[in-house]
Amino acid sequence: MTTNVNIKKVNDKAIIPTYGTEFSAGADLYACMDEAVSLAPGETTLIKTGLSMEIPAGYAGLIYARSGLATKKGLAPANKVGVIDADYRGEIMVALHNHSDTTATIESGERIAQMVITPFLTANFVIVDELEETLRGSGGFGSTGTK
Repeated sequence: MTTNVNIKKVNDKAIIPTYGTEFSAGADLYACMDEAVSLAPGETTLIKTGLSMEIPAGYAGLIYARSGLATKKGLAPANKVGVIDADYRGEIMVALHNHSDTTATIESGERIAQMVITPFLTANFVIVDELEETLRGSGGFGSTGTK
């Protein structure tokens, strides 16, 4: 299934998102900066993509880590999963956090995250006196066992 997403380059050097393979769920986002950026251990920095998007109504762009960047450089989105709403028209930026114990550098043109365009439901939250009973009930963390 495909849908069109209008993209505007806010920087001429910006790279349009790409899919690594035919069945990739996430499109790679690329850094678009005038110079390389170094992140010290524990540091978080906003990395620009040079793009703004018009995500269709009823969809969101979810920003996830790239597994290679996370495992090789220790860099992943600081907020774990970023959300780009359909009404946002500003530049897409990724807040990268350095989870490693060494300084990591991001070069312009480097793939920094992946974005999944996905439909979502808007909930109507309804106050009720009772909730339907389930087998699990109010059992929280670990209540279903480990094996």
